[in-house]
Formats: sequence, C-alpha cells, structure tokens
Amino acid sequence: MSTRRAGPLTGRVRVPGDKSISHRALIFGALATGTTRITGLLEAEDVINTARAVEALGAAARKQGDVWEITGRGVGGLRQPDGPLDFGNSGTGTRLMMGVVAGHPITVTMMGDASLSRRPMRRVLAPLIEMGLEILEPGKETLPLTLRGTSELMPIVYRLPVPSAQVKSAVLIAGLHAAGKTTVVEREATRDHTERMLRHFGAVVATETKGAETYITVDGDAELAGKDIVVPGDPSSAAFLAAAALIVPGSDVTIEGVLINPTRTGLYTTLQEMGGDISFENVRDEGGEPVADIRVRASRLKGVRVPAERAPSMIDEYPVLAAISAFAEGQTRMDGLAELKVKESDRLMATAAGLAANGASAQVDGDTLTVNGASGLKGGGIVATHLDHRIAMAFLTAGLASEAPIIVDDTNMIATSFPEFRPIMETLGAGFDEVRQ
Repeated sequence: MSTRRAGPLTGRVRVPGDKSISHRALIFGALATGTTRITGLLEAEDVINTARAVEALGAAARKQGDVWEITGRGVGGLRQPDGPLDFGNSGTGTRLMMGVVAGHPITVTMMGDASLSRRPMRRVLAPLIEMGLEILEPGKETLPLTLRGTSELMPIVYRLPVPSAQVKSAVLIAGLHAAGKTTVVEREATRDHTERMLRHFGAVVATETKGAETYITVDGDAELAGKDIVVPGDPSSAAFLAAAALIVPGSDVTIEGVLINPTRTGLYTTLQEMGGDISFENVRDEGGEPVADIRVRASRLKGVRVPAERAPSMIDEYPVLAAISAFAEGQTRMDGLAELKVKESDRLMATAAGLAANGASAQVDGDTLTVNGASGLKGGGIVATHLDHRIAMAFLTAGLASEAPIIVDDTNMIATSFPEFRPIMETLGAGFDEVRQ
C-alpha cells in the first residue's frame, strides 16, 4: 500500500481508545469484584486478545451495545484456563498478564505470533520469579512460556534497571496478591496508568520521591471493586494524524478527546519545540486521566535534539517523528533509543532503513538516531515493515507529503493497534493506493 501526496488535511476526528488504558481496564476489571463497565475500549487485535485471555481465566467479558462489561472474580480468584493464552502481537497484554498469573495457583501457557515470540521477556520475569513465579522451562525467556503462579507471593522492593512501564505494572499487579507492601523504584518517570487505575479500583497505592528516585508502593491482599471506565483517545494513534497535519501544507486538524497524561506527551512537546503549531484545547479530567482536544496546523519545522530522558514518554512515537524530521530544516537527533531495538521489530534500524530507501539521510550510532532534514522526502522507495504496525503507519504518514509515493510492504498488522487508521486519514483528505509488488 502507498499514500499519495495530499491537499490540505482538514476536519475534526476522534481516534480509538488508548491501548495502554484498554488493556489495564480489562485486567483490573477481571481482578475486581462486581461488574466493570468500559466505554471507548480500543477494539483492536491486541486488546481483544487480552479480553479473550481474561475470559479464559474465568472473568466474563461481553460487549453490550457500546459498552464492555467485565464480571470480575476478585484478586486471586481467576481459574486455570482450558488451553494456552494467545496474545498475538501484544507485548503489553503478555507482560501485564504475567503479573496476574504470578498471584494465582494456576499453570498457564502463554504464546504469541512470530514477532512477539522473538521479543525478550527476561526483564519482567526476573522480579516475578523473585516474588514466587515459576517458569516450567528454566532459562527460557521468549514465548511460548509455561508459568506457574502461587497464592503465596512474596512482596519485594524492585529497582527498575531500565525505564519500563510494563515491568513496573507487572510487579505492581503481582503485588496485589502478596502479603505486605510491594515497591517499584524508578529513576526515570514511566507511564503511570497502572497506579492511577489501581487507585480508581480501590487499591492502596503510594508514590513518594526520594532524591532522584520515585518509590511506587502497592498494598497486598488488595480488594478491588468493579468501576465504570471511560477510555480516552490514544495519543500514540493521534500522533500520526498530528504529524500528517504538520507536514501537509494548509492543513488544520483537531483530534478530539485525546489522553494528555504527562507520561505520554513527549512527542507533542518535541513537535512544539520544532515549531509545530499544536495546542491543547478543552482540557478536562476523565476517570482520573487528563484529556484534551488537540489542534494541529501545518507548520515549518526545524531540527532539534530530543533528550534521552524524554524517551519513556514517547517511545512508540519515534518512527513517525523520524519520518517527518526529514521535512524539517536542519538536523534532528534522538538519543536514548535502546528500547526501540526490542519492540515489534528493531524499530531503530527499520526506521533508518525506511528513510534511506526514500531519499533521506539518517544515521544510527549506538542508541542515537540522527535525521538530516531537507525541504522534503523524495519517496519512491519500498519500506520493509518487519510486521511492525508503527513502522507501516509512520511511512504512510510521511508519504502524504513526499515527492513520490512511499510504499510499505505490509499493512495487515495495523489492525493490532489502529484499525481505523486508513478511514480516519481518508476522512481528513488523505488518499491511499493498493500496490502490487
């Protein structure tokens, strides 16, 4: 598939619900007593696989009209599944569910697609094993994995060796089942959706800053109560629309109801530093999370240095930032991108290769990606996506302003996170072409 050079993109649109919050709403609803009602759940493959997993563990997950209803079984109340849990392409669903399994006396086989099966699980398994989780294949660190949990988890104090909201969340979720207090210590802020939502469900969660470190502590033997959840728009999905509006001349786009949690807005801060005309309008609070309408107008961008400490707040957005940096004046340097090497693909190398294939100058040096901007992107090349949805969407976005179309080799995986990507883009004025290769 390719996109073709577009006229001005205009309009007001909504993006699907935030993926991170959707996963957590399903999981915490399953661990709560009573019924949890979720409005705006992202109905993409990754999240649906999590819904199937909680159902397999005994928590009914049903869609009633526009609302998903989860009938929870309480902390520690999930049951042995009849077969393996298949998470498809979802690293988030897999790693969070490891924290759930750890606190139940059940044996569960977890599996995924070819891409997920290559991704390392060691970082999340290490603290869970310390708490009492068993791996029935000792030394194995990739899916498929068979795990045995326990109703007698030990609380721990765990310092994150690298910033990771998924590892932090898995440990805190496991801590719900432990006798005592479980603490995660982080030196760099990561997404705090787990802490916010646990409080919403009634868990006791304390956050304390000591010097350069933040201590997040959850009380064990927790009791969660079913709640109503409204899932705000996903800022990672909105990123593609915002990027497109910035690089297509004459564009003026408003994306309604987007999550603007400070741990998720690094891209928007960066785009504003680059000269992007971006404003947050109608700012409000919904279910403990800050939400706004994001208005973006076409802008003349300049290159900037993106500091490593900002990476946790925009880790999923680097491919699209790199793609549109080719349209900026001067050099854009992105530091601290080690995490990109272990995503659905090696996103660092895949992004650099996609830029090179379409006439842009980009270099990878260790964990740094540098893009040398120009007056635009030539296009005309084929991007190898390596089954990575964000690589596909990043280069389709850049193709809206490139001199020649940019072809991506596969788009099927876009459904894992943003199935409405093409129709929403078309609503704004974008054009897509099917390409035979």
